[in-house]
Amino acid sequence: MSGGGGDGGTGSTEERVHQSHPSSAGSDGTQSLSAYPQIGTDTAAILSRSVQPVAQESAPNQVGGDDDWTSEITCPVPDHRVKTEDATATKGKFFEDYCSKRELLMGIVDGGCEQPLPIQEVIVPLALAGKCVLARCSQYGTGKTAAFAIPLLETCSTEKREIQGLILVPTRPEALQTSSVLKELGKHMKVKCMVSTTSSRGNDVTRCNDEAHILVGTPDRVRNLVTKNVCDLKSCQMVVMDEADKLLCPEFQPIIEDLLNVLPADRQILMFSATFPVSILDFKSKYMPEAHEINFMDELTLNGVTQYNACLEEKQKVPYLNRLFLKLQVNQAIIFCNSVTRVEFLAKQITELGYSCFFIHSRMYQSQRHRAFHDFRSGKCMFLVATDIVTPGIDIESVNVVINFDFPKNAQTYLHRIGRCGRFGRSGLGISFVRKGDHFSLVRIEKELGTDIKSMPLESQ
Repeated sequence: MSGGGGDGGTGSTEERVHQSHPSSAGSDGTQSLSAYPQIGTDTAAILSRSVQPVAQESAPNQVGGDDDWTSEITCPVPDHRVKTEDATATKGKFFEDYCSKRELLMGIVDGGCEQPLPIQEVIVPLALAGKCVLARCSQYGTGKTAAFAIPLLETCSTEKREIQGLILVPTRPEALQTSSVLKELGKHMKVKCMVSTTSSRGNDVTRCNDEAHILVGTPDRVRNLVTKNVCDLKSCQMVVMDEADKLLCPEFQPIIEDLLNVLPADRQILMFSATFPVSILDFKSKYMPEAHEINFMDELTLNGVTQYNACLEEKQKVPYLNRLFLKLQVNQAIIFCNSVTRVEFLAKQITELGYSCFFIHSRMYQSQRHRAFHDFRSGKCMFLVATDIVTPGIDIESVNVVINFDFPKNAQTYLHRIGRCGRFGRSGLGISFVRKGDHFSLVRIEKELGTDIKSMPLESQ
């Protein structure tokens, strides 16, 4: 959701750091790991979310002319951390160029957005013009959620007590993450966002009857609400399909087609996907033939994330992890393991080393996972040890380091894990522990993603 303003360089992340710190490179020109504390944090500690009054001189850039709506809000401290070029290569637009609702602009500024990111500069005006869109983009760190949340909030009428926007996502965590962005952006508005994830239909009945303008949920949950006459989608004009490649799998596609038959014939569809399988192209031809196709993935998806691998035996992993903790400037870090037992083992080891950490895995109650994640997001702990249950839609701007304690089995898992630290064009560091049996997977992932996972500098081995 963060904006794309700031000072972007023209070279790669490593080139900019090398130029700023010439003594950090080895004799062969390779960047030293000891130089890394500057990447992603710009020597700053975790970003404070405290607020400061908006200065009067900033008013000329805001919408409204003499109507200084910015005097009614407070803004977060500006984020001066380094951003990568793909997030700063904007057209210089402002959110005021697209949105007319003062309350929405207040929520955007309150949330720390500076200027629209590239994806927002393209998607927001198309969506507000009523166009269908099929966008290929990364599932994380691009500002995608705000790109469809802003048009939804701008077009919703609070005078109507009916659902006007529907957002479909594949999983419960993504539904919760998406609804939190909507609520943050719309906190000065009276738009009601309902997220349907509970197993109790009674809770959904109560909330739908109370009032809902935007519904977020998985396809099966939404269809269940429609079938039971709990919610009415006959006035829903805008449908968002996030991670459409997953939504159009054989399990979900019939459900989605059933839902589209309930919606108005002139409904608008916004589809976002990291890949364009045949199912997506067939769906587009049938339901949105005039849609605008936009590709935001011409560049490497992991742009801004410096990646290393360390060849270690199992008994070397925990001592080496401790050395990394002492060496790196970590704002917050997520450490991934491949199983529940490994997560609990590692969390215990980290605690015994004297560090505080939380852990999350699938055998915990949902309330326990939610509490641990909420506390980690709030900055109450520096380290989170987790299985891949936390990867979908996780969006924490202060995470600047991700460590694969256990190497992932495939490229998609690697991408989702490492992407947790490359949010909104900011830089991050991904380190993978690789055993002898993992080398084939390492080579295959590098090839599939077209990326280079460098060996750790000798001084850190």
